[in-house]
Amino acid sequence: MAAPGNARPVQRPLVVATEDFRLYHDLIAALRARDLPFRTLRTGDPVPSGTGAVLTSPREAPRVRFPRVVACGDVDDGIARAVQLARGMERWRELVIGVDPGARPGVAVVGDGEVLDRRQARSPEEVAGLARGASRNFPADRVRVRVGHGDPTNRNRIVKALAGEGFPVEIVDEKGTTRRTAQPDLDAAAEIAARGTRVEGRHPAEPTPGELREIQRRSRLGSGGEVTITRALAREVALGHLTLAEAVDRHRKRR
Repeated sequence: MAAPGNARPVQRPLVVATEDFRLYHDLIAALRARDLPFRTLRTGDPVPSGTGAVLTSPREAPRVRFPRVVACGDVDDGIARAVQLARGMERWRELVIGVDPGARPGVAVVGDGEVLDRRQARSPEEVAGLARGASRNFPADRVRVRVGHGDPTNRNRIVKALAGEGFPVEIVDEKGTTRRTAQPDLDAAAEIAARGTRVEGRHPAEPTPGELREIQRRSRLGSGGEVTITRALAREVALGHLTLAEAVDRHRKRR
């Protein structure tokens, strides 16, 4: 259970123990990106006392003699589960999911004031799936989502997707959240999680004229100057109904 008062459970180091070359490197890269303490062992080696959890492949999991073993079918979900086990947490008091809006939004998961997970969504709509996964991986008494106020078109696509999943959404003033770091979107998402005002009413995702011109410019550059898609097609790209490549292809077919 969550620690009482302001006390926070100590993050015990994780162990990566797998002979699966690809999984090994994916886990190492993901753990380093999250600044999580870890060490590596060979599968079957004794696990040091004080280890939070062991990450390995589903095939090798039965060979690991340790009470907290995570068989990683998915690297991100596996790490999220390992963090939960390493902290000895069964449930969090409050889970806040911060989102830095954009075409590829940054998402940070904060449990009782601690950053538990950080991810880059592939689209505004994917944020809803990441939020659903976070609430599953980190059970909490209260879950809410905070989205930065910038980039209105992508922000409103995110809000719409989250509302469809039933998440309470808050809009945050992003001023001061962007920093010059290796992962600015993810760091901004963590900052956004600490702020918020509840969203009321509808927030239609309607791209601005400037956004449409930028998409048209990208279509021209991407096609070597051959094609500049129409504003109507640019709008479909901005709303996520078409990829830029699909819009260019559709424009060509109409000529």
